[in-house]
Amino acid sequence: MTINQQLAKELGLEQWQVDAAVELIQGGATIPFIARYRKEVTGSLDDTVLRDLSERLVYLQNLQKRKEEVSASIAEQEKLTPELAAAIEKAQTLAEVEDLYRPYKPKRRTRASMARERGLEPLALTLLEQKREMADPLLLAEEYVDEEKEVPDAAAALQGAMDIVAETVSDNAEIRKKLRSYLSRKAEIKTVAAKEEDSVYSMYYDFQEPYGKLPGHRILAINRGEKEGFLKVSLVADPQEALGFLYDAVLKGESPAKEWLVKAMDDSYSRLIFPSLENELRGMLTEKAQDSAIDVFKENLSQLLMQPPLKDRVVLGLDPAYRTGCKIAVVDATGKVLDTTVVYPTPPQNKVEEAKRVLKGLIQKHGVNVISIGNGTASGESERFVAQLIGELPQKVSYMVVSEAGASVYSASKLAAEEFPEFDVSLRSAISIARRIQDPLAELVKIDPKAIGVGQYQHDMPPAKLDASLGGVVESCVNSVGVDLNTASHSLLGYVAGVNKTVAKNIVTYREENGRFTDRSQLKKVPKLGAKSFEQCAGFLRVKDGKNVLDSTAVHPESYKAAKALLAECGFALTDVGAGSLSDLRSRASKIGLPSLAQKVGVGEPTLKDIIDELLKPGRDPRDQLPPPLLRTDVLSMEDLKPEMILSGTVRNIVDFGAFVDIGVHQDGLVHVSQLADRFIKHPLDAVKVGQVVKVKVLAVDEAKKRISLTMRKVPQE
Repeated sequence: MTINQQLAKELGLEQWQVDAAVELIQGGATIPFIARYRKEVTGSLDDTVLRDLSERLVYLQNLQKRKEEVSASIAEQEKLTPELAAAIEKAQTLAEVEDLYRPYKPKRRTRASMARERGLEPLALTLLEQKREMADPLLLAEEYVDEEKEVPDAAAALQGAMDIVAETVSDNAEIRKKLRSYLSRKAEIKTVAAKEEDSVYSMYYDFQEPYGKLPGHRILAINRGEKEGFLKVSLVADPQEALGFLYDAVLKGESPAKEWLVKAMDDSYSRLIFPSLENELRGMLTEKAQDSAIDVFKENLSQLLMQPPLKDRVVLGLDPAYRTGCKIAVVDATGKVLDTTVVYPTPPQNKVEEAKRVLKGLIQKHGVNVISIGNGTASGESERFVAQLIGELPQKVSYMVVSEAGASVYSASKLAAEEFPEFDVSLRSAISIARRIQDPLAELVKIDPKAIGVGQYQHDMPPAKLDASLGGVVESCVNSVGVDLNTASHSLLGYVAGVNKTVAKNIVTYREENGRFTDRSQLKKVPKLGAKSFEQCAGFLRVKDGKNVLDSTAVHPESYKAAKALLAECGFALTDVGAGSLSDLRSRASKIGLPSLAQKVGVGEPTLKDIIDELLKPGRDPRDQLPPPLLRTDVLSMEDLKPEMILSGTVRNIVDFGAFVDIGVHQDGLVHVSQLADRFIKHPLDAVKVGQVVKVKVLAVDEAKKRISLTMRKVPQE
């Protein structure tokens, strides 16, 4: 079976779809481009399937490469038999390949290798033959006594032979495969306290759970507890049942060698096989938990980035603090900074009236509609202050508490210094907090995804794998929304398909030197943006109010001719696009018949449908279809909360065991997975999304531990 055939089988796709997708990927096409503009070629595979295919393709290619390396290494040793070559080729995982390579892999000096150096391998092979008529092994061992070879007596010779047997058994690929399967089904993970000290890991101080039933978040918690020195972790299983696999594979019946072989196998299991498989199985468990955590992180990040923007609002961003005061930044509807200042309504200064006077002046002067409050230190006091302030205003102003995760990382970054050289670090943070509700995607792409604060145990993930996965999510979100070529930062442009960081900076430089883009074709003049890059990126970059109305849509330049032909066939002109006169375009196209119309204009049917959608709503933003974020005008404290209260809140983060919801009391409440829905759900992501506005009921409040338990069961959702 070829790699492409295996991909088709595993992913449940048609062979031609896989062949086409692989050819495009290997030809340098990006996932967003293939998903959006090559639907006819791949049968409309979406970006999620394409990313899975791409990742699996890399794994299978690496697997094939390793098979070739292993086969070549064994062949050099002149030990590659046709049977072994076939077994290597048939292996489905890297672990299986390494098991087969194990007996031939160059090893450090072991007890077995030293025994071989002393000439004891023939004795080991005699034991493994297990002939009924063989002599007593101790008598046979007498022949191998040799002071010069450091074999002083028969017992030493026999021990050396048993060491060789132990390693031979340990290197047996079939035995390891069966034991791996047995342990993964029957073993348990056991944890005990490593020191007498209370900690967040106390629930694991005397804990045991079946290997296959441990949820990912628990695995990662146990790993961290072990790493920090609070836990001792082990894999436990019935050794006698496990040894049965070795006995069945090696013992041939009664013989004088049986007693010694049993001892050798006991040693092989306890000293070689079990410790090795314990590490391997725990590694597999960790990798599975990490993959699951990364999947949750990816989904959370996607939902966070795709939150609907608050358009056409003048926003006052407030970065709370105590001693150093609350930093204030006012930005207009385009994100341009209008004003900045610092006020001190929080302890220890408590200059509440002065702060109100300053903010009322800014709100009046700039027509502020919304106040965006960071949720960090002093946000509770700041929120109460803002709620009082709003109550005293004659005009309608609301507020929203936003996650300020990553704001400090951004404000101290080189990018922030380039964007706002005239402002200090603290004021840049307030600007970021203001802009986050105007366009979460455009602002959050400036921050390392790991610092955005959604997910669980992200610092325990393999950095390269996490970066690649999250980078793919950001790329997908950016390209699904599209990017304004004349306003986008180079950090946002860097996520556009076919645009790397260098080209992104070159686009901004070209814009600064030559003025705004009026035509997509001007991209070809940008240094280092060649024909291939233009093909990949052009459809995702928008030029508003340019020379060609199609430049403001997701219609790719390669399809402009088809779009004009479509309009003509349906009795319209290019000037009708965006003028509100295309309302019956779809019905006219349907009357003609999409298959025949697609043939006439020279594109496939999926592309034709996409062109029609774009012409009807040029430059549409998919985020506009989502419910708007929750804006508040009042505030609660934990003391105000009582069981049975029903409140509105915003889902801030989702983890394996539940969802954290901001209900306007500074401390997020937890809706446990069992309380998220009236039906059974396997994972919180099946019920809620980051940024979603939900109705919750208070179950319990623990002010001392600052814990709020919430439920969504039997709570009607709007």
